[in-house]
Amino acid sequence: MSTFDELALEEITIADLLHRYAEQQVTVREVVQAYLDRIAAVDAGGAHLNSIITLNEEALTRADELDEQLRETGELTGPLHGVVIVAKDNIDTQDMDTTCGSEALKGFRPEVDAAVISRLKDAGAIVLAKTTLPDFATSWFSFSSVSGETKNPYDLNHDPGGSSSGSAAAVAANLAVAGLGTDCGGSVRLPSSFCNLVGVRSTPGVVPRTGTGFLVAFQDTVGPLARTVEDAVTVFDAISGFDSGDPYSVAATMGRPPASYRDGLGRGMDGARIGLVTNALGDDQDPRCAAVNTLARQAVADLRAAGAEVVDVTIPNLADYLVDTSQYVACSRHDIDVYLAEREPLKDLRVADIAAQGKYHPELDLLEAVVAGPEDPHEDPQYAERFILREQFTRAILTVMAEHGLDALTYPTTQIPAPSNAERQEWTVLTFPTNTLIASQALLPSITVPAGFTNDGIPVGIELVTRPYDEATGFRLAAAYEQKTHHRKAPKFS
Repeated sequence: MSTFDELALEEITIADLLHRYAEQQVTVREVVQAYLDRIAAVDAGGAHLNSIITLNEEALTRADELDEQLRETGELTGPLHGVVIVAKDNIDTQDMDTTCGSEALKGFRPEVDAAVISRLKDAGAIVLAKTTLPDFATSWFSFSSVSGETKNPYDLNHDPGGSSSGSAAAVAANLAVAGLGTDCGGSVRLPSSFCNLVGVRSTPGVVPRTGTGFLVAFQDTVGPLARTVEDAVTVFDAISGFDSGDPYSVAATMGRPPASYRDGLGRGMDGARIGLVTNALGDDQDPRCAAVNTLARQAVADLRAAGAEVVDVTIPNLADYLVDTSQYVACSRHDIDVYLAEREPLKDLRVADIAAQGKYHPELDLLEAVVAGPEDPHEDPQYAERFILREQFTRAILTVMAEHGLDALTYPTTQIPAPSNAERQEWTVLTFPTNTLIASQALLPSITVPAGFTNDGIPVGIELVTRPYDEATGFRLAAAYEQKTHHRKAPKFS
């Protein structure tokens, strides 16, 4: 049996893997088995990353089916033929349990796949495993009542970020080719930044959320985590597009979406204008912020070298907007309860009862705040005002872009690198210095890309934020930056 290393799967791209399948250099069964072996060696053993909750018992059977189809037809099944993908465990899968990271949901098996899972399978992907997340996606960190804590592959004493903790750690550690996460306030982009990955947040609804758990329904998104921009966009192509099960999915029909986002990646950065949001930089007096700012300023130099014009800008009243447009406490109790009520085996569960029974990880301060919130968001006297302010926030950002003739904004994904496990106690979820909230609370598309490492070897990412429904520009600029810098490096395990 060939090993993971013998098959040369480390850092393999989707395009390279498809080429090898088409040339019959490797079978899907060999690849799936190699990833299963690596998960056993690195995640369950070795470094004990603890990124995987559940393995798909049907994966090898599906691999055999794909191999047989290729032998019979000579054609790949689809654009993700045999591509091994892991999915965050708040995305419904009918062939694996879905826990949302909560011990109260152990053993729950959805009757149908989420829309994105169905689309991955239709494209030929193997959804190999479900990955860890904090209970109901309520933290920037990896605490979970189901799985405990997940480790950062680049430093096992640091957090991998949340809430898509397991998907980020698994893809970074080459336990899969790509992953899926959900992003409400930054839960794809923050762990991608902490784990040296590309992470995508789209305009809400461009990727359907049918069959996924929400924190704030109108703000949540589903997106890929990958080691390259091209891989992320290839997955994005497969999962994006209108789905009638998601009332926000009309967003996928707006803004003249391209037939393939991947087709626009090679157009480069010449002529692009990008604004560095200087009031999204942390305080240089804090050495952690200073380390990130150094890499952000180098990213600006690299963007310019790649052909972009970069100017300094500020977003007016940024800090106030981020506080005044937050809807977690108003909405999340209701939106989690909707997820539970819509699934027959869970219909009698409510998140407040789960918390009252102590069935959650004790470090989850946001979950405690959520269950203290209203059952109905309209009971919060500031709920409607936050919607109005959110519209103002979006207009303020787009006005900055219009006044400066910008194609995108940029800033570090978070103001500090991935914290050590000891450092995590310094913040609550709502005080952690992440810039991912900017795009989230303004409902804008954003992509994070690796921007290098601190002197301590901790990855840092930068974001590129574009106008609503203009994911294509963000992908194009991110790809050009990536090609100029090549900051992605695999972690090394002793």
